[in-house]
Amino acid sequence: MSDVARYEIKDTTANPAPLGLLAFGMTTVLLNIHNAGFYEFNSMILAMGIFYGGMAQIIAGVMEWKKNNTFGMTAFSSYGFFWLILVALILMPKLGMGEPTSKPGMICFLTLWGVFTMFMFFGTLKLSRALQVVFGTLTVLFFLLALGDATDSVPLKQFTGFEGIICGLSACYTGMALILNDIFGRALMPLGLIKR
Repeated sequence: MSDVARYEIKDTTANPAPLGLLAFGMTTVLLNIHNAGFYEFNSMILAMGIFYGGMAQIIAGVMEWKKNNTFGMTAFSSYGFFWLILVALILMPKLGMGEPTSKPGMICFLTLWGVFTMFMFFGTLKLSRALQVVFGTLTVLFFLLALGDATDSVPLKQFTGFEGIICGLSACYTGMALILNDIFGRALMPLGLIKR
């Protein structure tokens, strides 16, 4: 056997999923605490959207690519760029770089992300119950956000904020479970893994 045939590359890089899930989850919780009416929209939300929800998820997506995880790469990269796009939609008009997004435009934007997330949800049916909760609640969140914009209903928008907090907390739970289960070597925080 040749030296080339015996040479194997072993992946010793860390699991990027906790970073991506926590970046998504914490940013989602903070935005939706605002949506639920507990505090004003502020620079903290924008900064989280750029640096943690945006950039950290994109880094996690690139790391998932290295691990040959198409689902993780697509999810983290897409939602990382979603946060950057959302911040850009808010800041660009304030900087004179285009008109604010119209109500129909925002409804289309949120609905399309809801459809994308619904298809990603189907992928979780072969992964874990925890990810099913994350992507299921996120699908509902996008459609509720679109409906809230379509109806201008303040109670619906506040309800959507609470649903978004649940979505974000489910992602935080999943991310922390992956970390603690790895450290302790057992299912300290159950994820409901699907047997393949």
